[in-house]
Amino acid sequence: MKLLKSATAALAISASATVAAEDENVLVLEVGGEASGAIEIELLPELAPNHVDRIKTLTRDGELDGVVFHRVIEGFMAQTGDVEFGRRGGANLHRAGTGGSSMPDLRAEFTDEPFARGVVGMARARNPDSANSQFFIMFADGMFLNGQYTVFGRVISGMDAVDGIKKGNPQRNGSVDDPDYIVRAQIKADM
Repeated sequence: MKLLKSATAALAISASATVAAEDENVLVLEVGGEASGAIEIELLPELAPNHVDRIKTLTRDGELDGVVFHRVIEGFMAQTGDVEFGRRGGANLHRAGTGGSSMPDLRAEFTDEPFARGVVGMARARNPDSANSQFFIMFADGMFLNGQYTVFGRVISGMDAVDGIKKGNPQRNGSVDDPDYIVRAQIKADM
């Protein structure tokens, strides 16, 4: 009987450790504004370890809290993560999309992972090695992005909240007036 209890306890501990390890690679975004709800993103360190590490660092430092979805294009994607100029209520919100974080830019980690609906990729400038803090969530497939941007995650829950994010003006490259925002970003293991 003792052996059975010990084996059961060991299995429970093993299952708990597995869940904790998985939760270490789940980003939870609480969205506010016209859209509301939680978005869970499975982070993919096996594809983009440096980009995943950057997002975890920004999240744990509270840098993504209050950051707006500054560029949202219907049928394409919602972009956020400008921790320098994209903070809700900030004096420089008109510059959202032009900033990054205080950390250096990242080298590209391109893979064969396709840009399908729900995939999360890092935004960058013309230089492939210029990703920093901004990222985007795909509303629809965007295979023309394959191999040109780093995939670091995929939505596993809350795609309805993603779909509800306030869309921007198509004549202004998706720029959004009074944009929705990340109320709080957390790593699930920390919750």
